[in-house]
Amino acid sequence: MKKVAFIFPGQGSQTIGMGRDFFLNSNIAKEMIKDASKRLNIDFEKLLFEENENLGKTEFTQPAILLVSCIALAVFKEKFKIEPEFVLGHSLGEFSALVAAGAIDYLDALELVNKRGTFMTEACSGGGAGMMALLGLDDEKVETICKEQREAGKKVWPANYNMDGQLVLAGLKADLESLVDTFKAAGAKRALVLDMSVASHCELLQSAVENLKPYLFEFLNDEFLDVVSNVSAEVYNTKDEAIEFLSSQLIAPVKYKQSIKAHDSKVDLYIEFGNGAVLKGLNKKSSEKPTLNVSDMKTLNETIEALND
Repeated sequence: MKKVAFIFPGQGSQTIGMGRDFFLNSNIAKEMIKDASKRLNIDFEKLLFEENENLGKTEFTQPAILLVSCIALAVFKEKFKIEPEFVLGHSLGEFSALVAAGAIDYLDALELVNKRGTFMTEACSGGGAGMMALLGLDDEKVETICKEQREAGKKVWPANYNMDGQLVLAGLKADLESLVDTFKAAGAKRALVLDMSVASHCELLQSAVENLKPYLFEFLNDEFLDVVSNVSAEVYNTKDEAIEFLSSQLIAPVKYKQSIKAHDSKVDLYIEFGNGAVLKGLNKKSSEKPTLNVSDMKTLNETIEALND
């Protein structure tokens, strides 16, 4: 039996229509969407399948992405039995990973990330927060520029270490916009300010940390399968560790590529659960191991076929 890791995408992977194929072809998916709608008093059929503005609002985006990832996992597990060596998520995806690890029920996780999104929005409300994608610069150069700019009074931080040569920054949108030419002069192939009103994984979210903690205490189980932390790139499997890491995750950068590289030797391949194949693309730069994905019935069947080879 192949050794696998389960991985889960985060915010930015959402699209209208995600999860529809599962919904049309799986009773499990229908039941999960029905139960999620009842738990959060959100019509997830409308949110996921019909044109709407809410899918772009983080308090709705986060539970929508998590729900589709959990459906993908549940439909897979109905058809194929395999235990992962570890689970890993990108940012929000760490909460989907916790569901896979048995750390939290998916309905509790939906409520948790709905609140997480609300707290993040509140923390950034009126503050002009934003994020920027950078291509073509090494980490050390970006970190040095950010440190120099913070010392000069600007609020900018590295937020997502996605893969070599691709970093996402967070901070005040005006400060990020003012640094586009600085990064390009330093050799960046691209410096793009993103259409976002929340600055994830930086100090602007400090107020959200304490707001989230009580719900982590309430919903998390005491022990679970190994989860790789975004904050440390190390494994954890207890409630106390989870509370510490998931609270810190709001204000600390996501060490995604570091996590893949640190634990790559433990597995033969990765399986990404959720909409699209964002992490599959990132993994190509950090691992020589294949990444399969489960985002609809077609990719589900392809992944099971590959596992059976």
